Amino acid sequence: MVKKVDHIGVAVKSLDETLKFYKDVLGMKLEGTEVVEDQKVKVAFLPIGDTEIELLESTDKEGPIARYIEKRGEGIQHIAFRVDDIEKAIEEMKEKGIRMIDEKPRYGAGGAKIAFLHPKSTHGVLVELCERK
Repeated sequence: MVKKVDHIGVAVKSLDETLKFYKDVLGMKLEGTEVVEDQKVKVAFLPIGDTEIELLESTDKEGPIARYIEKRGEGIQHIAFRVDDIEKAIEEMKEKGIRMIDEKPRYGAGGAKIAFLHPKSTHGVLVELCERK
């Protein structure tokens, strides 16, 4: 069902500050940024091979990324796995007893359809399923 790692989401306080490390130290190239209003987040995309690092800065002090950073600090927030058919993948997860945060897909950054699995069902890792056309 899972095809590859689509991206790794990293929660950051400041895209501008964090991008200095990824661009100037690691030599990665910024592909672009996008604001996802529904998720109260600004995202920066840094491709590497056939995956990417997705830096996530909250646009609202009450947003999920702001709350994540408040509880756990900056760092890896989720791992996203690419699937061909997200609706089918969600049903398969539920049939296997996995608790879903998203019972139906929603739209994420880069035009992807996404759904999150609850970390209590994934040994503490926030897993995102991601379908791109």
